[in-house]
Formats: sequence, C-alpha cells, structure tokens
Amino acid sequence: MDELLERVRAGYERIGPEEASAAAAEGALLVDIRYAALREADGLIPGALVIERNELEWRLDPRGSHRAPQATGHDLRIVVICNEGYASSLAVASLHQLGLHRATDLTGGFQAWRGAGLPVIT
Repeated sequence: MDELLERVRAGYERIGPEEASAAAAEGALLVDIRYAALREADGLIPGALVIERNELEWRLDPRGSHRAPQATGHDLRIVVICNEGYASSLAVASLHQLGLHRATDLTGGFQAWRGAGLPVIT
C-alpha cells in the first residue's frame, strides 16, 4: 500500500492546511470525503462540500448526470480531504482519471487542518 501511495502522490503536488485554506479563499472547492461518524465526532470545515468517498466520482464528474452543482468543469481546483491524508490520495488519482487534473489533497487530512488551528464547526 505504501508503494501505491508513493506512486500516486508522485503525480501531483499535495498541499498543507494553510495552503488549502488559501486555495479555498481563491475559489478552490474543498471536498470532505470522511464518513458521517468522523464528521459527527470531529466536526466540519466551514464551506467544504461533503461527498462521501463512494460517491465522489459521480458527484464531481462535470459531464455526469449525478454531478454536484459545484462540479462546473475539468479546470476546477479541488482539494480532497479525508481524515488523515491517505484515502484522499487515492481519491485524487481517480479524479485525475476523470480529467480533473487540478485536484489535489490535504496532507494530513482533517486532523492536520484542525491541528493547524483552522476553523472547524462542531
């Protein structure tokens, strides 16, 4: 698994919490893929779109019939956030296959965001 993550992550630039916050302020879409129990226990990032992992590709494919209204095009900057920054890397690889080449993920996930003292809604 470590080798797979290394290969996947070599294909794009990951970002940290402060960079993710700045990207959101500049119009990037923060996408929280954590499952409900984690969101309920730890809280939410204000403004983040919640899409559980099993629906991610369906909701972010700009050409898909089940797309979220925020999925406006293949040039959309997307920052995927999981709990600790592992599942999000695999999710980004999948988004890249859909043509969403500006997708990246948050190193350390939600826990890094919260640890950096960035806003969280509980």
